[in-house]
Amino acid sequence: MSAESTSGPHIPESPTTAAGRRGEGRRRKPPGGGHRALRVTAWTAAGILVLGGTGVGYLYFKLNGNLRTVDINQMLGSDRPAKVDNGSENILVLGSDTRSGANRKLGGGADDGSARSDTAMIVHVYKGHRQASVVSIPRDTLIDRPSCTDAQGTTHDTATGVMFNSAYSTGGATCAVKTVEGMTGIRMDHYLEVDFSGFQKLVDELGGVTLTTTRAIDDPQSHLDLKAGRHTLDGQQALGLVRTRHGVGDGSDLGRIQLQQAFVKALINQVEQVGVFTSPKKLYDLADTATKTVTADSDLGSVNSLIDFANGLKSIGAQHMRMVTMPVRYDPSDPNRVVVAEAKAKRVWAALRDDEPIPASATEGTATGQADGIVTSS
Repeated sequence: MSAESTSGPHIPESPTTAAGRRGEGRRRKPPGGGHRALRVTAWTAAGILVLGGTGVGYLYFKLNGNLRTVDINQMLGSDRPAKVDNGSENILVLGSDTRSGANRKLGGGADDGSARSDTAMIVHVYKGHRQASVVSIPRDTLIDRPSCTDAQGTTHDTATGVMFNSAYSTGGATCAVKTVEGMTGIRMDHYLEVDFSGFQKLVDELGGVTLTTTRAIDDPQSHLDLKAGRHTLDGQQALGLVRTRHGVGDGSDLGRIQLQQAFVKALINQVEQVGVFTSPKKLYDLADTATKTVTADSDLGSVNSLIDFANGLKSIGAQHMRMVTMPVRYDPSDPNRVVVAEAKAKRVWAALRDDEPIPASATEGTATGQADGIVTSS
């Protein structure tokens, strides 16, 4: 976990991409990096969703002690975008990797006490809380990182042309939120962070996640070997799927994001199908795992706010969730990096600020990773 942790509208489906289409060119497969795991983190919202729809709010009083919280509002102060009072909410969801404890065993690497974030999603919940848009931010995006002060009071200077995920590794949750708000001009109402050892355990407690692969995936680096067809993945296989990049598409992080988004939808479908609503033990086990592996902003970490938040999400199923990747193009000087496609990205952020659907044209013709459709939630 991070160092600062403590004890609507109808959304049209995006059009089908033409066969063989390539966005901004094909990205070369980067060398190595098998242990730099990409974490799916939106399952956290699914875990809270499970709790919110059951009418057993008393569990929060027992489980709230598991939650780790970070006071984003206090640390960032007033130097933030204005809060939009239109009934919508924006949540920054990050996956963290401390390379310690269970995380070291699952992800490899040295137990050096450091933390990284390879996954970032902006979840926009529309007014009425019946629809949501999710925008993934590629970790390899080159950005200008603003100055920020971390939880220990250390100020980090601005940096130009650095990878997006350096914001979290430099200054933790505070710098990550400030960087996202600076990029988008949108205030993050809430913050959620989760590690991938908890992700694996949650999948196992759900009884696995069922999905379909439209082609074989074989990636020794993520220990994943799946034939084409329908599978029920256990936690270890699921972790391998969301980590893989070399066995799909063009081998890029963008392709891995496409797998991630497909898995999130399958996971949410699984939450809706298993018997958590009729099995108090299963419900408690899931809640216990989710709350032990989550770091939340201090507002969301309070009992009353968590109950309200969960109840507000319980109507949003996978079919009501539009998932896209922030518009980017490959960096001409380094095909292993991407840069923001500014004009299109501005249209995405404007839609979220105005609580409107993201226009399909805002993400057309951008770099994709060419892994769309390899995994489906059906």
